[in-house]
Parts: sequence; C-alpha cells; structure tokens
Amino acid sequence: MSDALTLAQMTDLHFGPLPRTPLHLLNLKRVTGTLNWYRSRRHVHDQAVADRLVADLWAQGADHFCVTGDICNIGLPEEHETALRWLQTISQPSRVSVIPGNHDIYSTVRGDVGVRRWAPFMVSCGHGRALAGGDETFPTVRVLGEGATRVALIGLNSAMETPPLIAAGELGRDQLERLQRILREARVAGLGRVVMIHHPPLPGQAKRDRGLRDAERLRDILMAEGADLVVHGHNHQTMFATVESAFGVVPVVGAPSSSAAVAHGGEPLAQAHLFTVRMVDGRAVVRLRIRGLKAAGGTIEAPIVTLGERVLTTD
Repeated sequence: MSDALTLAQMTDLHFGPLPRTPLHLLNLKRVTGTLNWYRSRRHVHDQAVADRLVADLWAQGADHFCVTGDICNIGLPEEHETALRWLQTISQPSRVSVIPGNHDIYSTVRGDVGVRRWAPFMVSCGHGRALAGGDETFPTVRVLGEGATRVALIGLNSAMETPPLIAAGELGRDQLERLQRILREARVAGLGRVVMIHHPPLPGQAKRDRGLRDAERLRDILMAEGADLVVHGHNHQTMFATVESAFGVVPVVGAPSSSAAVAHGGEPLAQAHLFTVRMVDGRAVVRLRIRGLKAAGGTIEAPIVTLGERVLTTD
C-alpha cells in the first residue's frame, strides 16, 4: 500500500437468478418485485460482469472494496446466502465493506437473520469501534490506510421495509446523531472521512417515493461537520453533487450498477468507481477514476476501460 488509499466502489448488482419465494414470505411487494425482475432486470444484470470488474479493480490497484447495496432483488434468505458467497470471492472481510440497500432489506423475512449473514463485512474494526461507540449497529467505522493517509470509512444503513412500489430510505435519529459525533471525532483525530450510503443523500436527488426521507437532516450534518467524500448508489447513474461545509467542499458521488451487461432505460453499462484518497497537511485530496464496459450496444465480452477521470478535491 502506498501513501494513498484506493477505494473501489461497486453497487446495485441485483444478482439472479431469482429463487422461488417460500409461501410464508410471499406478499404483494415480493409479487411486484418478481414481476419487475422477469420483465426487465433479468435481461440486464449478470454476475459474470461484476466478477470481471472485481478482477479489474484489483489489477488497477484497489486497496479496499466498498459495496453500497442492492446485491439482492426481493430480499429472500436464499438471495442473502448467494450474496454472502459472492462477497467471500472478493477478498477477506477486512478488505471488503458492505452496506445494505432497499432490495436487500426488502420485506419481512419472518425470523430469518437476513443481511446479518453479511456481518463480517459490516462490522467496525478495533479503532473504528471506539469511534462508532462500541456496538455493532450502524454507523460502522473501519479505519483504513497507513502512514500519513488514514481514513475512517463510515457505513450507513438507509434501507428499510416499505410498501409495494416504494423504494424510499431513512437513517433515523440514532444513526444521524452518531454520524455527527463520528465525523467530528474523526476530524479531530486527523482522519480522512468517507461515508457510504445506498440512497442518494441530498434533498432532490431522487423522487419522493425513492428518496432518503431524512436527507435534509443528513445534509445539515455534512454542512456542520464536513466529510471528504460521500458515495452512494440506488439511481443506477453516475451522479455528482457537493455540499459546502464549515471545513470545505464535500463531494457526493453516485455510481451506476456494476453488473449491467446491457444498457437499459437510460442506464449505462456496468461501471465501478476507483477513489484515490491522499492526506496532505491534514486535508484529503480525492480523485476518481471510472472503470467499466465500453461497447456499442453492450456486451459482456466488452473490454473494461477507463471511462472518465475527475479531481474531486485538491490540496
């Protein structure tokens, strides 16, 4: 590892095939989700594409993987197990951090452990546990990097059960209060601060039935405490926004699906984001490189190339 930390973000994988829904877990929301899978998603998402991106991101120098939710489709136990097996193929849990998306926590699992199967990938490290407050609920904190570049990777859970056709999220007062304290204490400790969330974090970034219900409160916390980067998924698009904080500009970056084998409905072919973070005189310098499939019409065999580069913060 160099004096910089390279974070790879993958998101919105929607792995199939869709398993049969047990009768005791069948409800209207899962019926509508199943219809959506067979009508569209099954023609778009391919785990083989995601696997190719994983290999490419390691080859490009990734130090740590961030998976920002929606590995599943309708939140079934069998889907959670499939997702766990895939996460284990990336690397050991200390090199992979995961947060759930709304398709992972989709509807009731009636006593099943659900996404807690992924616990090794969703817990704080030793130093991070002290920042997070000592328990294993969200936010989680993992302190990554070495030398001058030490970064607190903060995982939030915006996923919750919702009625059919609603994909909104919410953090809740407890997560938000703890996040504010974590951001403050990490800054005082001289750590870079990278926040992972599934839903777009700012007001107006998603329609009401798909957005983060407490986005205004999250924006206010970012304005008050600052952060060096916020990454999200959910909208299946590359998105750029900023928040003006008391400690500088906070870049907010959304990524499209990392498993899309075909372009669909205005959504691009599979992409992943590589963020390079370097601490310079106590400030984080962040740069983005986008890797993904490039082919007219879209094909799984398309080469993976650099689709764009962007300086998000400077020294």
